[in-house]
Amino acid sequence: MEPSLRPPRNPGGLEPDPPRILGRREFLIVVGGAAAYTALRPVDAWARRVRADAVALQPWALPTEAPAGGLDLARALVGAAVLAPSDWNTQPWRFEVDPESIQLLADAPRALPTSDPDRRGLMVSLGAALENLVVAARAYGLQPTVHYRPNERARGAVAEVTWNGGGLRRDRELFGALTDRRTNRRNYDGRGLMPQVRAQLSAQVADGPRLHWLDGRDALRELADLVHDAVHAQVSNRRIQAEQHLWLRTSLRDAARRGDGVPVDALGMSGPANWFAGRYYDPDSWFLRFGAGSLAKRAREGVRSAGAAALLTTTVRDESAWLLGGQAYERLALKATQLGLAHQPINAPLELERFRGPLLRRFGVTGEEPLMLVRCGHDRRVPHTPRRAVSVVASFRNS
Repeated sequence: MEPSLRPPRNPGGLEPDPPRILGRREFLIVVGGAAAYTALRPVDAWARRVRADAVALQPWALPTEAPAGGLDLARALVGAAVLAPSDWNTQPWRFEVDPESIQLLADAPRALPTSDPDRRGLMVSLGAALENLVVAARAYGLQPTVHYRPNERARGAVAEVTWNGGGLRRDRELFGALTDRRTNRRNYDGRGLMPQVRAQLSAQVADGPRLHWLDGRDALRELADLVHDAVHAQVSNRRIQAEQHLWLRTSLRDAARRGDGVPVDALGMSGPANWFAGRYYDPDSWFLRFGAGSLAKRAREGVRSAGAAALLTTTVRDESAWLLGGQAYERLALKATQLGLAHQPINAPLELERFRGPLLRRFGVTGEEPLMLVRCGHDRRVPHTPRRAVSVVASFRNS
């Protein structure tokens, strides 16, 4: 009989180990680990790609003293300008820097032509950036001069700033507020503004634009209803929402990577409106109807929670007036920041023509053009939104 070539079934006479049965907890740990491994495999490559694609960001910090070199001084001045607010944080500005001047230009691809067809919001944003630059120059002891709509050699700049040295250091308090200013979209605590506080804010609006206040509870509730209707109409307009949705960021990290836009968290929403923001505010989504309702309700609550509302108006409807209005608004916002007040511009009633007349009537104003609606109040400080670095938005010539 031929010997078998197969190994013995039980070498050494030992019984085989019985198969091990995993307990419920061990099973869940194994399954969870496998799922995590599968989900996280692309993370490292994604993180490398994000780091490579990320836009350089401007720090929310400024030199307290004027830099000695001309180039460093210009960088500091533009660094102050880019901390200005803009609708949906589009940052629609560019700067061209010569040794003794800085030109401010509109960055057309960052405009919002559907929701802001007359460029009111664009010019207000540019005016705010211009005022930041001027405030910083004064705080550094310079004597700045603003040339509005300079001649053809300025290549279309909306303003040009030149300066001389040897001036007194002014606007130091507003300068200190430049890096602290935030747009706060949260609900406020309902406390009103003291008369002396309103007086200090009103003092920032000088020649040109006019400032009107509303602070009674009933009056604020009526204004809140108007804002609700305007926001609902704007978000429900799929063309406008398609444009604005491009500037909505899924997270602070997403906003920091792109260097612009408004993170969902900054909208102050909660529940499904925050969790499913990608669908709630997507103009192509069936869920947009819920997003419109959520944002409108949030806007109404925000106005009701304010201590006061302010309407900035002009007597004419042109871009030069809007640019000056943007400067006035930024001084008001900086003063509010210095006084510890939260504030937020509300644009929907201004961007939809049919709401402008009712808005003026809420403030008892006739014969003027509404420029900026702002709610003010008290709340904790909120995180800042990112800004693109000076190196991204400015070009330096002959330096």
